[in-house]
Amino acid sequence: MDVDTRLLRYFAAVAEEGSLTRAAERLYVSQPALTRQIRQLETQLGVRLFARSRSGMELTEPGRTLAGRVPALLSGWDDALRETRATSARAARLLRIGFLASAANEITQSIVADFARRRPGWKADMRQAAWSDPTAGLAGGDVEAALLRLPFPGQDTLRVEVLFSEPRWVALPSDHPLAARERIAFRDLWEEPFVAAPSETGGWRDYWLAADEREGRPVRVGAVTDQPDEWLSAIANGYGVALAPESAARFYTRPGVTYRPVTGVAPSGVGVAWTPAGDADPVVRDFVRACLDNRPPRQDGEITA
Repeated sequence: MDVDTRLLRYFAAVAEEGSLTRAAERLYVSQPALTRQIRQLETQLGVRLFARSRSGMELTEPGRTLAGRVPALLSGWDDALRETRATSARAARLLRIGFLASAANEITQSIVADFARRRPGWKADMRQAAWSDPTAGLAGGDVEAALLRLPFPGQDTLRVEVLFSEPRWVALPSDHPLAARERIAFRDLWEEPFVAAPSETGGWRDYWLAADEREGRPVRVGAVTDQPDEWLSAIANGYGVALAPESAARFYTRPGVTYRPVTGVAPSGVGVAWTPAGDADPVVRDFVRACLDNRPPRQDGEITA
């Protein structure tokens, strides 16, 4: 019997969350669609996997048996896919580079050109990731290196070199009363609804909400987005404001969105990151060196680690 791995991933999410609602939110699918997928899996297997209860979805005995096996099965399949894709990329002389939003801003093109000079015949295959993955595929093994915003979850388990840092500004609807100011104190934004990254990004989401710089005041979330276009639309439509790097005012201009400097929040860093295994890979080392050799001169107050 062949079972779609997608059904197993859905099953694993419901088993871990113990709730169709939470699992659906985590998977970005509707609850009715997720219910249908679970029923499809039960039909294929010929067993009942869950029993509904007041506390949520409880695994049956067959469900617990499957839940004990599925994580290793999916992990093995994911490893096989990553290794296959990595082998294919190397055969094609591609170094897979993940990035978020504007990557390393204006120096990105210089980095890519420098890498091409160091590795004739090779190409830096730039792959943009959604904000739901702050490591841009690096943690999952989908890329060999990444240009990332610092800090990000799991940073301590990876190799990271800071390239530069820049102030955090605020993006807000152009008709917002605060948009008329030249500079905005962060405390004046504490009561505003914010456009946030998905909750599963954890500390990365908290950093861009400046949750630790509000003197204990709770964050109001007006919208959750996963892509720059959605983020800009939410702000322009008045669902909230958002902290952003200063460079967003150059790379993400849009009618209805105004950027202003903010005082009272720490700057944001940009770094190149790679796994410890990349230390032994001369191609990865050449890309890292291209990043370091093209970073701008450090300024006072910049992030250094």
